[in-house]
Amino acid sequence: MSNIETIKSLEEAVQNLTEWLEGAALPLWSTAGVEQTTGGFHERIAQDGRPMVEDNRRARVQPRQIYCFSAAHQRRVEGDWDTLVRNGLTYFDKTFRKHDGLYGAVASPQGMLIDPSFDLYNQAFALFALSQVAAGFPDATMRMEEQATELLRLLTAHHKHPIAGFEHADPPSLPLCSNPHMHLFEAALAWEALAERPQIWGALADEIAHLALQKFIDPKSGGLREFFDHDWAPHPSDQGRIMEPGHQFEWAWLLARWGTLRGNKEALAKAERLFDIGLTYGMSEDGKVAIMSLYDDFSAHDPIARLWPQTEWLKASTKLALVGNPDKREHYLASAIKATEAFSLFLSTPVKGLWFDKRQPDGSLLKEAAPASTFYHILCAIYEAADNLTAVRTR
Repeated sequence: MSNIETIKSLEEAVQNLTEWLEGAALPLWSTAGVEQTTGGFHERIAQDGRPMVEDNRRARVQPRQIYCFSAAHQRRVEGDWDTLVRNGLTYFDKTFRKHDGLYGAVASPQGMLIDPSFDLYNQAFALFALSQVAAGFPDATMRMEEQATELLRLLTAHHKHPIAGFEHADPPSLPLCSNPHMHLFEAALAWEALAERPQIWGALADEIAHLALQKFIDPKSGGLREFFDHDWAPHPSDQGRIMEPGHQFEWAWLLARWGTLRGNKEALAKAERLFDIGLTYGMSEDGKVAIMSLYDDFSAHDPIARLWPQTEWLKASTKLALVGNPDKREHYLASAIKATEAFSLFLSTPVKGLWFDKRQPDGSLLKEAAPASTFYHILCAIYEAADNLTAVRTR
C-alpha cells in the first residue's frame, strides 16, 4: 500500500477505537466506575459490568481517572465531566494528600488512608492529572499550576537524588526505578506546554531526558532498563537486567516528543532504537502482541501480554511516523496498524467498554475484572494516534 492508503486504513482503525472509547468506555467508567457518594473511582469493574466495591484504592488510579475525564471534557465528548473531575479531585486530596503535602499510597474502600508511604510514582501521576485539568478547564489553570508547582517544590526539597532525578521511596531504598521518572517526564512536558512559568517544567523535562539518555538506556544495546543501583548503574541483581517492551515504546514516544521540541537528534535516534527493540524482540511467539518483559540479552523474561504495552506501541509508532526518519514512515504506519489489531484483541468483552488485561502465551485471555489503571493508557493512545495521524496527513 502507499502511504496514503496506509494512513486511510489506520485512520479507520483509530476511528473504530474512538467510537468504542466515546460510545462505550467513557459512559461505563463515568458511571459504574465512580463511587457516587464520595466521588472516588473504583479500582476494577467485573466483566458483568458491576464495580468491585470492596477493593482497596491505590493513589495512582484516582489521578489517572481524573486525567481521562478531563481529556474527555477537552475533546467535547458528551458528559458531565466537570462534576466528575471536581468530585474526583476533592476525593483524591481529602483521602490521599497528607499533612506534608505529598500523597500516600493506598486507601480503604471507606476512604481511610491505610498506606501513607511515599512513592514517587503516585506524585508523578498527581502532577500529570493536574496538568490535564489545567488544560481542559481554563478557569482552573492557575489553581492547578499553583498546586503542581508546590508539589514539585516538595519533591525537590525532600526527595531529590544526589546525582539526578529523584528517590522513589522514603526512606530511600534500592533498586531505583526508571518508571516513575517516565511519568514525571510526561507531566513535565505537559506542564511546559501550558504553565505560566514553563521554565521550571522545561528544566525538569531536560533533566529526566538526559538521565534517560545517559543512564537508563544501555549504551551498547540501546535498550532501556528498569532498575538501578544508587549511582544509576544497572542493579546487580537480575532486576537490573529487565527491559519492558511497553516501556521501550513509551520512552520512545516521550523522547521523540522531547527530541523534536529541543532539536536533539540523539534523542530521536535513541527513540527509534527503543522502538525497534520493542518491535523486534518484545513480541509474543505468534507475533500478535507485545509481551511484558525481556532480559537485557532480549530473551523473554515474562511472556504474558498485557493491554497497556499495545497502547504504547500505538502511541510510539504514530509519533515516529510523524517525527522520525521519513524513509521509515511507511514502516511506522504499518506497525501502527498492527498495534491497533493487538489493542483490539483485548476489547472483545461481554460488556462493551471493558477490557481484558492479560493474554497468556497460548493466546487465551484471562477472564478477570478490568482494571481502571489501564484506562489512562487506552484513552491517551487513541487520542494521541488520532492527533498524530491528522498531522501526518497534513504533511
